[in-house]
Amino acid sequence: MDSSKSFKDLIVWQQAHQFVLQVYRLSKKMPKNEEYGITNQMKRSAVSIAANIVEGYKRIGKKDKLRFYNISQASLEETRYYLILIEDLGLIKNLSIEHQLIESTSKLLLAYSRKIAQYIK
Repeated sequence: MDSSKSFKDLIVWQQAHQFVLQVYRLSKKMPKNEEYGITNQMKRSAVSIAANIVEGYKRIGKKDKLRFYNISQASLEETRYYLILIEDLGLIKNLSIEHQLIESTSKLLLAYSRKIAQYIK
């Protein structure tokens, strides 16, 4: 089913990793008083997206893989909320790049999960 040799070969991981890098760049623009609040939580949830893809990649059972991809999707939605919150609080304006990256990552993760789910009986 999967001809990849490493999680780094997965397009979904590559996209998630790019999103994490963007979140770290964004965090440098956040107010210092949010360093241990929204900024920290957003970075942790963004890293969790890519990290759970990596962990799911090495799982042998399809159900186990799906469980980690589902955790990744949940972390993605948590991160999506932080982006909305940052904008609504007026901390940073125009997060269109971040919203585009998170949306494309979400679509890839959903497609990848659906493909794996086809093999579960």
